[in-house]
Amino acid sequence: MNEFNEVVHDSLEGERLDRLIAFIGNISRSEASTLIRDGEVRVNGESITRPSFKVSIANQIEFSIQEPEMNPEIEADSSIDFTVIHSDPDFLVVDKPAGLVVHPGAGNSSGTLVNGLLAMTPQIREVGEKTRPGIIHRLDKGTSGLLLVANTADAYQFFVDQLSQHKVRRIYQALVWGVPEGPEGIIDAPIGRSSKNRKKMAIVSNGKLAKTIYFVKESWHSSKVSLLDLELETGRTHQIRVHLSSIGNPVVGDEIYGGNRKNFTLRRQFLHACKLSFEHPRTGSICEFESPLPDDLKNVLADLDKNDKS
Repeated sequence: MNEFNEVVHDSLEGERLDRLIAFIGNISRSEASTLIRDGEVRVNGESITRPSFKVSIANQIEFSIQEPEMNPEIEADSSIDFTVIHSDPDFLVVDKPAGLVVHPGAGNSSGTLVNGLLAMTPQIREVGEKTRPGIIHRLDKGTSGLLLVANTADAYQFFVDQLSQHKVRRIYQALVWGVPEGPEGIIDAPIGRSSKNRKKMAIVSNGKLAKTIYFVKESWHSSKVSLLDLELETGRTHQIRVHLSSIGNPVVGDEIYGGNRKNFTLRRQFLHACKLSFEHPRTGSICEFESPLPDDLKNVLADLDKNDKS
């Protein structure tokens, strides 16, 4: 672990925090931005999570960087099955199927979306983080839907900044157990690693800020389930699943957070990233994309309608 404790000199007054961290730590700007967003950088003892924060003379900057690990190069694999619904010189929008892991990690060294992306667009290998090149945000293995991928370093940094400023709009649909209180609501609760099970996330007092907005679209009282539209203001690991479980309405089919009851034949959680909108990094125009529910989820809703009428 490399630890840094630096004072801002007058020549660096007004510099963006991510640029300063990249310079001091000899890391890429995207790595610096990730460090900041994860709450790992302190200015005068206070954790700062905005990469665009402007530093002042005599600010005390503290952070640590893990020693780099020797990661083998990710192999391109043209056999990975996924759909690109939009291709642009700056970015791709992918419709990820359920069951596909987004990037290599512990237990998943190959067979991921990133392996497939490298076969399609090899230039992204140098974009963003080495272990997840081009990836702006992630979806769980069991979640389907829209994913944004940067094709260039400039686009990557633009989208990372937009994401940190909550300017990338992400809408999901989820089928949950029960009926939430009220037709809409906001779940505002910090999320961190569970102290009881390190493989799970949980609502913890010292976790990262997390906010989810939900709207009840439809309820099936005989089956005791509801279909929700959800919008993320933040993007923590398992955020929707943890937040919905915390209010007593876990996602149907979720084996980890309490939604896996045997009433349905669904083989994964009923969670789909259905809408994505953001500003184009060069033109400034608003880009909007939609993905309909996959057949396995549509069939669940059809069965609910059928049972409700019978």
